[in-house]
Amino acid sequence: MDKKPNYRAPALDKGLDILEILARTVVPMTMSEISEQVGRSRGEIFRMLQVLENRRYIARSNGGDGYVLTNKLFLLGMERPPVKGLVETALPAMHRLADEIWQPCHLVVASQEHIVVIARVDAPGDLGFVVRIGHRRPLVDSTSGLVLLAFQANEVRQRWLDQVEASGISYDRPSLLKRVAQVHAKGYAQVPSHLVAGVIDLCAPIQQHDVAIATITVPFLKREQPRIAMAESLEKLRAVAAEVSSAVSFSTETPAADDNNNGNSARSQRTARVAKK
Repeated sequence: MDKKPNYRAPALDKGLDILEILARTVVPMTMSEISEQVGRSRGEIFRMLQVLENRRYIARSNGGDGYVLTNKLFLLGMERPPVKGLVETALPAMHRLADEIWQPCHLVVASQEHIVVIARVDAPGDLGFVVRIGHRRPLVDSTSGLVLLAFQANEVRQRWLDQVEASGISYDRPSLLKRVAQVHAKGYAQVPSHLVAGVIDLCAPIQQHDVAIATITVPFLKREQPRIAMAESLEKLRAVAAEVSSAVSFSTETPAADDNNNGNSARSQRTARVAKK
């Protein structure tokens, strides 16, 4: 049974409810819709929406009266030292990788039942598949999620999958676990994108003591005359992931986008801070 809080802050509760509701939707929500979801009157919601909009946590949709969540919360989360350190460590290696293979790449961490892109490097040429920073997808519906799941302690993996099911996302757990085992055995994933034809997702884990704290993913765009073969690109990707893994040392915090995803053990609850070289 959840312990009831000793103190209440109704205004803060309302504001957090609004942010959580907007975070779960992909379309703008009107004041009436938000009021109904939160269970508060339009008058109460109006004042709170004004404050959140003035502080730039939410914004009006283009040409409409709906509200959407901005990326301000995401940017605040990115300022946490462990996350910032992971990004600062990975980006130089990712830039070098993109230049060598002429393909884009992005850095991904787990956030509850989702993955979230926290950094990206575009391809140096005129063609490439771009994934925006802040992009989220279910863990069970992404190549990055597959790799993150593959390199976790079993109890953590099961808890993540329980969170996915509790959120209402449907998937075939036995089939997924079979694929997870295959990825773990290989040490990487090479999967055709089910979203974009002609793209092959290449993904390798950034690890600490065999636990994946992030992944680097290359959405490899197949071309008629590629500058570098996919097999060689995969080897370079794995080498960069290993390089970043060795550059990350233990801290008392976790670099994942959400602490609820961690807890492999006392060891794995400590995680990434950059060991500057």
